[in-house]
Amino acid sequence: MSLAVTAPSAAPVARPAHRPYRVRVAAVTSLSPSFTRLTFTAPDLADFGTDGLDQRIKVVLPLPGTGFDDFPVDDWWGAWRALPAHRQNPFRTYTARAVRPEAREVDVDFVVHDDGGPAGTWLSTVAVGDEAMLVGPDATSGVHGSGVEWSPGEARTVMIAGDETAAPAICSIVEQLPADARGCVFVEVPTAADALPLVAPAGVDVHWLPREGHAGTAAHQGHGGRLVEAVRGWTARYVTARHHGVPVEEVDIEHDVLWDVPQGHAPHGASLDGDLYAWLAGEAGAIKALRRFLVSEVGVDRRQVAFMGYWRLGKAEG
Repeated sequence: MSLAVTAPSAAPVARPAHRPYRVRVAAVTSLSPSFTRLTFTAPDLADFGTDGLDQRIKVVLPLPGTGFDDFPVDDWWGAWRALPAHRQNPFRTYTARAVRPEAREVDVDFVVHDDGGPAGTWLSTVAVGDEAMLVGPDATSGVHGSGVEWSPGEARTVMIAGDETAAPAICSIVEQLPADARGCVFVEVPTAADALPLVAPAGVDVHWLPREGHAGTAAHQGHGGRLVEAVRGWTARYVTARHHGVPVEEVDIEHDVLWDVPQGHAPHGASLDGDLYAWLAGEAGAIKALRRFLVSEVGVDRRQVAFMGYWRLGKAEG
């Protein structure tokens, strides 16, 4: 009889849900006056996660002279924060519009604008063959759904609203809605030519709302005015308030992040059949107004409303 003691197996080391990918630009495609698609490629994009929906990723921007030489690979977030400011690559959050692991490709749609920020400046000069970096989901980590905010639970009535910065996420969500979904989608964009091709379930109406040439009647004029106007109109026609509105905690959008994404919807509230799920994203002022309207005025349960302030009017992206 052997008395040898077998050492216990070491626990497997957990892999981070997201990691950096060093990529190159494979294609630059103009989709409309306000949207440009970059296709990125790299061998290890075969491991890029394919959760879809509103999957958040980071696009890392090069530093003059050093490019991506200082951007850390291991524990990238902690190591990046520890770098001196002049060695920190800027990065911005986008949606993975399409992922093709078999082709080792990822598409990201960008809004074309010139606000003086690093992303707009980089996009204006980027060309096929340029090096870039993405931070995105790692399919080999065993973690799924990290960075995805869309969580409608069992709801089959959806109301999705956002501006051009949310358009890539909205398009990706709509393309993955179940066939029996019903509801409405509103996307405010700069011009009529920015309405992108989008196939939705038969029960979901999609409305592109160009700001150009539209005076509007909404109280929130300018950016977000058409969006607020459209959501109010849809709600007045289709949503029956079954409960009185309740006050919502105000968010100081000048200093705080406007972001709340309840996991799953409440089984009660105000909707056609009690199963409404609202997803709102875009300029923080407009999204704050819509959230207040749905929850405080209409009485939709706040657990049925996901809202995300992607940016703030009057503030460059930095």
